[in-house]
Amino acid sequence: MTGQETLVNIAIPLEPQRAQRLQSRWLVIAVLLAPSVVLLSVFLIYPLLSSFQLSTLDWNGLGSNARFVALDNWVHLAHDDVFWKALGNNLLLGIFSILIQLPIALALAVLLDKAGRGSRTLKILYFLPLLMSSVAIGVLFKNVYDPNFGPLNVALHAFGLDGLAKDWLGDTHYALASTIAVICWQNIPFYMILFLAGLSSFPAEIGEAACLDGASEWTIFWRMKLPHLQGTVRTGALLAIIGSLRYFDLIYVMTGGGPESSSEVMATYMYRTVFSSFQLGYGSAIGSAMFIIVAVVAAAAMRVTNRFATEV
Repeated sequence: MTGQETLVNIAIPLEPQRAQRLQSRWLVIAVLLAPSVVLLSVFLIYPLLSSFQLSTLDWNGLGSNARFVALDNWVHLAHDDVFWKALGNNLLLGIFSILIQLPIALALAVLLDKAGRGSRTLKILYFLPLLMSSVAIGVLFKNVYDPNFGPLNVALHAFGLDGLAKDWLGDTHYALASTIAVICWQNIPFYMILFLAGLSSFPAEIGEAACLDGASEWTIFWRMKLPHLQGTVRTGALLAIIGSLRYFDLIYVMTGGGPESSSEVMATYMYRTVFSSFQLGYGSAIGSAMFIIVAVVAAAAMRVTNRFATEV
């Protein structure tokens, strides 16, 4: 028997074994992924498809009097001024989240990272707002903003600044800004911890070498640490944008979307449409539109932020 024939005879029985190993591997993968696929199907894919299906109905959510209206709810949504106002408020919330939350969180992270071990107590104190319930924070600041007995107006009157005292949550000009200020206060600690984690991965020996070469702390931050954090900054900006488009609880507790829809966001509008006006079909259209908008904005934000990525 030649050497070539021997190799052929050995290879032939190996092929079924290789195929069997591949089948076993795919079986293990399928078994491990099955629970996740089932959970995603039950709690994400099915509700999403159901929402799109309900958006084609005129139904109050009670009884069996649902009427198929095709795309009428979507046509109504396209001409709904309140919905576009709510979407605009969501976008404003996203813009101010990036312009306020991220810079303040980055500044706090840099200061705490510089302080070292002595900053442990400060880290705990700064992190406390994130540990509080959004409902509790909403109730707390609703009392703070109270036009008659709230600490804010009382302090303004005490310092002789009567002209600055406002009905913060009852005035259409200040309601949205007042809620955005509270949202920023609550979420800044999250981004602070995110940036602290990024700063902790910066090699200390690089900073020490730069100091020996005469570089200032300011130069080290702008030329080394900030480029090192670019991935963290992109992640924080993306989370801020997506979170602002889905925000609900704190705004609902503080203003309920009022007055006159001045602080309305898409989630509060959807909630009021379904549970106050009992328009389940139209509310489902709002919810489906929210999903599409969040998906499109998130994809666009990822594409834009990735274009600014540079190699460090």
